Amino acid sequence: MAIGVGFLVCAVWRLLLVLCSGRAPRRPPSPRRWPRYSVLAALHDEVAVAPQLIRRLSALDYPRNRLDGWLVLEADDHPTIQAVIAARPPAWLKLLLVPPGVPRTKPRALNHALSRATGELLTVYDAEDEPDPGQLREAAARFAADDSGRLACLQAPLRIRTRTGRASFLDRQFAAEYAALFEVALPGLVRLGLPFPLGGTSNHFRTDVLRAVGGWDAWNVTEDADLGFRLWCRGWRLGLIASPTHECPPGRLEHWLPQRTRWLKGYMQTWGVHSRDPPGLGLRGLVALVMTLGVALVSAALHAPSLAWVASAVLVAASAGLSPATPLPALAVLGLGVVAAWLTCAVGAKRAGLPYHLGDMVTAPAYWSLLSLAFAHAAWRLIREPFAWDKTRHQADPVDGMDTDAATDSGRQAA
Repeated sequence: MAIGVGFLVCAVWRLLLVLCSGRAPRRPPSPRRWPRYSVLAALHDEVAVAPQLIRRLSALDYPRNRLDGWLVLEADDHPTIQAVIAARPPAWLKLLLVPPGVPRTKPRALNHALSRATGELLTVYDAEDEPDPGQLREAAARFAADDSGRLACLQAPLRIRTRTGRASFLDRQFAAEYAALFEVALPGLVRLGLPFPLGGTSNHFRTDVLRAVGGWDAWNVTEDADLGFRLWCRGWRLGLIASPTHECPPGRLEHWLPQRTRWLKGYMQTWGVHSRDPPGLGLRGLVALVMTLGVALVSAALHAPSLAWVASAVLVAASAGLSPATPLPALAVLGLGVVAAWLTCAVGAKRAGLPYHLGDMVTAPAYWSLLSLAFAHAAWRLIREPFAWDKTRHQADPVDGMDTDAATDSGRQAA
């Protein structure tokens, strides 16, 4: 009974987010003065994509004399350091070395850069990102138009770029999942006035607020999820902008699994931290925590066992020549949940300009079941290596017809 009620609540919640996410906010007018903007990008073992990232950051449409950029690298990552130097970044984009220490994580590197940042506003990009050139201007204008004075962070939508006609099953499902999150779930949460777990990139902050809350938690492997709720607990609110950042999917299972393991492990860490003080979150914050991180963890744990149970019940009944003894209300709730998940992905994909066809819907349960594998791995890693950072291997985008592996090899040779 409790499981059925949970499925029903989640399905209704997804439908509510779809209904609330439809209207995008109007772009505010440009401010009279463009504030100084710090741009941070933490890189580790990123020889293949460092030159590409520098080209993309150089294309940002913002007054150059108002930019304060930092490429943040570990001091012993000599190949990436050489690749960055060889790429000749613009004068405003400087190299910053993080001294040896623990934990060896992205948030620790970002905190080191935060101490050097001089911008009134600050944004973070990942190594594989391609931000919309107008993203900084839109964020600066939205902060300037904030009459409440409580807007601390703006999240840009992350959109997965897949190669048309060649996208694998994992790539297509990953892209649809991102679209459901950034085009439907987050806009819906903002319209409802609720906090949300930030994405790991393309968040735009008021720098003084970020410093006031202590920056990023260096020990949390999804420091972005934690920071979104930490800002909320301090009385700040979050918002969205429309200018996207494009990324490539992680690719094959051996690349996807470590990334998803790290995300789920970080969700477990964030849940453990913020569920210790529910009154500090308030009712709305607690609802958001449960319906984002809580539901994500429970769903990941139950997807594969639920699918196996349904499949076994059908097969056993079929082999005995019987109809499955499943109550009609249970089937209705299960069907509603699946339809709500499909609808969220379909709406998100349409808004992101991505294909989402019947084949993607039919194969989605197989992708959801893989989340259970990542959940089990994450739980084990949380016990054995709670602060270890599972690095995602990034590859350069194909250039002039070269495939991804060739582009990667080319980047390594250049270093």
